[in-house]
Amino acid sequence: MSTRPVIQLADIHKVYHTGEVDVHAVRGVSLTISPGEFVAIMGSSGSGKSTLMNIIGCLDRPSGGNYQLDGIDVSTLDRDQRAGIRNEKIGFIFQGFNLLSRTTALENVEMPMLYNHARIPSAEQANRAAAALELVGLGDRADHKPNQLSGGQQQRVAIARALVNQPSLLLADEPTGNLDSQTSIEIMGVFQKLNDQGITIVMVTHELDVARYTKRTVILRDGKVRTDEKVADRLNAEIELKNLKQAQEAVKLT
Repeated sequence: MSTRPVIQLADIHKVYHTGEVDVHAVRGVSLTISPGEFVAIMGSSGSGKSTLMNIIGCLDRPSGGNYQLDGIDVSTLDRDQRAGIRNEKIGFIFQGFNLLSRTTALENVEMPMLYNHARIPSAEQANRAAAALELVGLGDRADHKPNQLSGGQQQRVAIARALVNQPSLLLADEPTGNLDSQTSIEIMGVFQKLNDQGITIVMVTHELDVARYTKRTVILRDGKVRTDEKVADRLNAEIELKNLKQAQEAVKLT
């Protein structure tokens, strides 16, 4: 496994200009994520976690600072260049699955390969898609359409789709948000299995129970990193998570 960081953020800022008001969504975030890590990024509404996710996912550019993704400086890339990097380096997993309803699981997983710069033969596409479905335990559902699958199975298809281009990073945005508790546990087990095989995962979540499945927790507040703790030294992170949960409960009561 390479020792080069998958993600290297150095003094990242993001400012949104809305009329006469400048909104500082991210304020000087520096973060290094190495190959094989499983990281949860957390924070309450307005903490900057969604903005930081968009920057990490090459969906947005920082206003300042430097971002290296798998050794490539993506801070100043234009939109088309960022799109190419996204398809090559990042596998995305979303809360809403985003599967094509009229196509089979296998065809959904094949979809990212259609946008590769290097054309992949049809037979290889099918083989790689089938292997990705096997990896998430859905090899026997390849010919099923989304409406023939449970929510958990649909999310497994989405994970397989994210894996098929063999990206440097899996970026998951609230991947259990549409699932019941038991299915969420099963999906987190899939992520743990993939991480045990060396796949780097960054997961944005507001669920405290989900974050505890990861090996490192980064908590943002007011656009800054408040805590950054690995599982071996998590006491401070657990205290911060408890405070975050209490804040979330207070919001629900208002």
